[in-house]
Order: sequence, then C-alpha cells, then structure tokens
Amino acid sequence: MDYDKLIAPAAREMRPSGIRKFFDLAADMPECISLGVGEPDFKTPWAVREAGIESLEHGRTRYTANAGLKELRAEICKYLERRMNLHYDPMTQVLVTVGGSEAIDMCIRTIVQPGDEVIIPEPCFVCYEPITTLSGGVPVHVPCRQEDEFRLKPEALKAAITPKTKLLIMPYPNNPTGAVMEQADLEAIAEVLRDTNVMVLSDEIYAELNYGLRPHVSIATLPGMAERTIVVNGFSKSYAMTGWRLGYACGPAPIIKIMTKIHQSAIMSAPTTSQYAAITALRECDGEIDKMRDEYNMRRRLVVHGFNSMGLTCFEPRGAFYAFPCIKSTGMNSQEFCTKLLEQKHVALVPGDAFGASGEGYCRVSYAYSVEHLTEAMKRIRAFLQENGISTGE
Repeated sequence: MDYDKLIAPAAREMRPSGIRKFFDLAADMPECISLGVGEPDFKTPWAVREAGIESLEHGRTRYTANAGLKELRAEICKYLERRMNLHYDPMTQVLVTVGGSEAIDMCIRTIVQPGDEVIIPEPCFVCYEPITTLSGGVPVHVPCRQEDEFRLKPEALKAAITPKTKLLIMPYPNNPTGAVMEQADLEAIAEVLRDTNVMVLSDEIYAELNYGLRPHVSIATLPGMAERTIVVNGFSKSYAMTGWRLGYACGPAPIIKIMTKIHQSAIMSAPTTSQYAAITALRECDGEIDKMRDEYNMRRRLVVHGFNSMGLTCFEPRGAFYAFPCIKSTGMNSQEFCTKLLEQKHVALVPGDAFGASGEGYCRVSYAYSVEHLTEAMKRIRAFLQENGISTGE
C-alpha cells in the first residue's frame, strides 16, 4: 500500500505538538523536573469525585442527550451568569463536549469553509492552526508583542481582516503567555468587528485563573458581541478535571445547533460519569476554584521573580498558570535553550516556537506544580545559565 498517497495532505502536513515532544523526552528521565504540561497538580475536589462515584454506583452509565444532560446545561448557564455575567438558554445555546478541545474543533468545523481565513493571535495554543487547516481554512497569524503585554491590538486586527476573513480566535487568558485582555482592550477589538461579518471563537478555558482582574470579562458580554461569539470553556483547569474530559460551547442557537449535529455524528455524547460530576462542581465548588487560584498566584510570583532575578526578562502574566520568560539574551534559540537545559540539568520547559513563530526567543513555564518542584527547577536553571557563561544578574 502506498500510504503517502492514501493519507490526506492536510493531515500529513500537520506539525506534531511541540508540547508533547518535550514531555515525552522528560518522561524517560526519572530525575527530570518537568514544567512543560499545563495540568493542575491539585486533585479533583472530593465532592466532585464523590458525585462521579455515586453516578456509577447508581448505574448511570448510558448515553446522555447529544448536547449533554439537561441538568448540566442548566447549571452551566447558572454558573456563567453568576461568575461571568453571560446569559444563555440551556436548551438551545449550550453544547457539552469532550473537553474544550472538542468544542474548538466543532466550532471551527461549523463555521470555516475551504478558503476562509481564520485570524489567530500568536503566541497561542497549538490546536487552532491544525484544526483550521483540516477544515480547509487559511490561518492568518497576528503576532502579539511583549511590549503590548501580548495583547491583541485593534490596529493589528484591522490590518489582518480581508473579505475572506470568517473567524477570529480570541485565546484569553492566554496559553502560553499568561496575557489577559481587559475590558477596554476587548471594547477596542469589538469596535473593529462590528462593521464586519467576522465571528469570534473566545477560548476562555482559563477564565477563572486571572490575578487582580476579578471578575473575568468575556467579549461576549459587550454590546452586539453575543450574536457573533462562541464561548468555549470547560472543567479541566478551573476544577482540576483534566482526565474527566469535559468542556462546553455556548453561543447563538443556529451555530450551536450545527455544532451539535456534527458532535452527534463524530462523538455521540460527552462522558456520562463526567457530566454528573460536573454538576456538583458547578453547584458546590466556587470556593475550591478560589483556593486553587490563590495558590497559583503565589507560585506565579515566585516564578516571575525568579526569572527576572536571573536576567531572563519575564513580563507579569495575569492569567492562566504559565510564565513566558524571554531567553534571547542567552544567544540561543528556543529549541536550543530547552534542549540543552533538558540534557544538562534535567528540567523540561516548552520552546516558545511551539506556539507559533512569534514565540521564538521565549519558553513556556507552567507553574501548575508544587513550590518544591518550582524552587528546585529555578535553582537548576540558574546553575545552567552560570555553567554556560550567561550572566544571572548576581
């Protein structure tokens, strides 16, 4: 069989994840400290685990409705109204998905046709581009700069829009930079979009993890934006439920209807046990979110101070659980820096270019790890710089 001819070109040309590459390398080093994966080190709150166990004990193991349990969709709407000032009809405007990643996939597949342009601010999470190209869309990358705190600027967005533009992805709070968009920033973006037919995919999976900006502001809350915005969120980050694989999308009913139809054929329904557990998460665990955020905030300050003190400039991330230090002063590119650090000091970070070309010269550091691990990792990074003749500010 000639598999090269059988495999779809768009699938063959997809880049492998730069995140997983270094995670897999680190897995073969027992003494390695990996700060590479964006996964909370907290356990899922006990009340949530208990609800999942109870659902199994009662034999609730059948398929749910394609869009998700009605009770869960209702709780999602109550949560979004309570925490984000977002208002949706649980029967027509909510789709429960297998993680936020599936919600992103369903949204892009619903909206993007071959030749449509999708604007993607960079640096950004790795999935947006390949899903776009698999749908026949054309990714249009808009670099966001450290001097702008990695925020999308309205003039840059305006310059990127063409008659072929169909969708803007808004990945804030941002992975990998930790950047946020405040209300004034979002209003400027909304003003650019109002005279266009461009839809918005607002990936708000880190909405609860922002520091000093409570509450999170969604672009969908701004005048005229709800009708053109699909909000994606989920349970992985806020509730430490990565392995439960549960997310959701909310937006205009005609869009959610088609997303649900695709989901029905591709997935059927999200995991039943996870859905029952998520109901309890939404009802009872606001306090758990706040506790985890406070802990991340302490770790955030530790990591940012550590990098700045050793001469690797790190702007203050105000969302998610990542720092994005600049390593240009070392004279190494992102791949070289992270590879040498892993080989010499057994610390795994993710090269910035894994998140797009504008991430070159940086690396992503997840601080969703214990203070002990973070402190030891910072010591090893400082030693790595010193042993390679790079000034550490001491």
